[in-house]
Amino acid sequence: MFYSLTGKIAHIDENGAAVDCGGVAFYCSASANTLRKIGSKGETATVFTYLNVRGDVLDLFGFHDRHELECFKLLMGVSGVGPKAALSILSSFEPSKLALCIASGDAKSITAAQGIGPKIAQRVVLELKGKLTPSFAGAMSENIEAAGAASAAGSCGEAVSALEMLGYSRTDASVAVGKLDSSLPTEELIKQALRHLARL
Repeated sequence: MFYSLTGKIAHIDENGAAVDCGGVAFYCSASANTLRKIGSKGETATVFTYLNVRGDVLDLFGFHDRHELECFKLLMGVSGVGPKAALSILSSFEPSKLALCIASGDAKSITAAQGIGPKIAQRVVLELKGKLTPSFAGAMSENIEAAGAASAAGSCGEAVSALEMLGYSRTDASVAVGKLDSSLPTEELIKQALRHLARL
């Protein structure tokens, strides 16, 4: 119904913003990331929209770019994830960072989003693995490929597990190990990954 709205921000709060389009203000629920990026009251903004229909209730959601909108739609397709949970995840993760967590199988990091428990986070990882294309990643697409490669079994998987036990997140460990030669023994992978992680 609505693709996007462009107008002055008439109102902004912690849950969304109202965009005045020619005298009619449309309130859009939005993620914290979108609210940070669209500007403040009185500024002109464009938000990409999603209209959610539940019975006789219409809810409009706004996003600062099409990547976040597409990510929202994918999250809504996950069993047990509604609009509130999808916005919570997108408030905690940019689409590129979420794609990285999913590629590396890092459900634990996704539980950092408010109201997202381990079961939902695991479902997000399982159901969206391979669906977040490199276009979501932008400059991080190389990291996503590396994380996906490292989450496989074998010496890379063992190295990632060892780095997790040392306190690194699965995402960071997977990216570091994924950039290395997978034919190296586990011990060497761990050493080189630790060097890489120390530079971050």
